Amino acid sequence: MAHTTVIPVPAMGKRNVNAFLLLGRRAVLVDTGIPGSGAKILARIAEHGIEPGNVSAIVITHAHIDHFGSAAELRLATGAPVVAHVADLGPYTTGRIREPYLPTGRFGRFLDRLDAFHEHAEPFRPDLLVDGPTTLYEHGVNARIMPTPGHTAGSISVLTDEGDLVAGDLVATSFLGMAHRRPANPPFHDDPAGNLASLRATLALKPTTLHVGHGGPLDPARVENWAAREQHRLERLAARGRLRTREEVRGIAQESTSS
Repeated sequence: MAHTTVIPVPAMGKRNVNAFLLLGRRAVLVDTGIPGSGAKILARIAEHGIEPGNVSAIVITHAHIDHFGSAAELRLATGAPVVAHVADLGPYTTGRIREPYLPTGRFGRFLDRLDAFHEHAEPFRPDLLVDGPTTLYEHGVNARIMPTPGHTAGSISVLTDEGDLVAGDLVATSFLGMAHRRPANPPFHDDPAGNLASLRATLALKPTTLHVGHGGPLDPARVENWAAREQHRLERLAARGRLRTREEVRGIAQESTSS
């Protein structure tokens, strides 16, 4: 069986926003950057000998603008089907993220105030909707899609047979990748406890390397240690009644508006 290689494709900055190219018998692109990133991503993959027509599928890890922003553009350019989880279908078909964001800390609260994080993307309907584990063998890479909900309801990760985990925003590195080997939360999570449960479940599969949307790559042992500390932090927040999901926050806001 052909080896599957994971190649980072920077879509913004050196590591601030990453897409990834999976190279096996064919090529699969994971994530598409912010709106307007299509030409840059195509130029990056061309450096590895991949022309638009060589891309056999485009996998979107979740419905945030910096991951699906150029999906429609790249589908048109490559002719490749877009694969995504059904639970995030709404944002894909409207081109709008679900709001409000739920910041994971001060950096997230800062980013939430920036217009760029509330942009609209060109809407699209994924060609292949998944709702459970799904292989990518038919698209020419030895890898499988795994649902990893929490960051968003429809978040997915891709695990190659060699053990490389393309994790989207399951975990990140500090300050949108600027401290590129230090595990951290991304700026936002819809459900922090649910995301951490997904992260720990994927770590139990013993991946060799985590490739993340912001920064990276990350060593699994270091992520394990961080996840244990994060578990304690979330438990303390929950005990004080300060741990909420995005849906709970939105419900409170609606109640306040209607009262």
